[in-house]
Amino acid sequence: QVQLVESGGGLVQAGGSLRLSCAVSGSRFSINTMGWHRQAPGKQRELVATITSGGTNYADAVKGRFTISRDNAKNTVYLQMNSLKPEDTAVYYCYAGLSVIGGRWGQGTQVTVSS
Repeated sequence: QVQLVESGGGLVQAGGSLRLSCAVSGSRFSINTMGWHRQAPGKQRELVATITSGGTNYADAVKGRFTISRDNAKNTVYLQMNSLKPEDTAVYYCYAGLSVIGGRWGQGTQVTVSS
């Protein structure tokens, strides 16, 4: 069974940094798109960043502050978050788009930025 396990969330002061990781296990299918989404209280889930073999894509709100990367050998995607703002507070969800079986989500990790 495919599992996505996230780590790296926590509490940080505004202006600080966090690095999220998400490891995909249990899949014999190739991973195409990997990415991060987030959901703040009372709001819809929104895309933060994605990465494919063709490049990266970022939400306007995080451009220049967040960097997504992946280690294909480890089936792991990372999100380096710098210059964090209180409005970045949310549950961050990892996403993996796999061939044949489609997309899978992680369980989410809380990121809280205090002002």
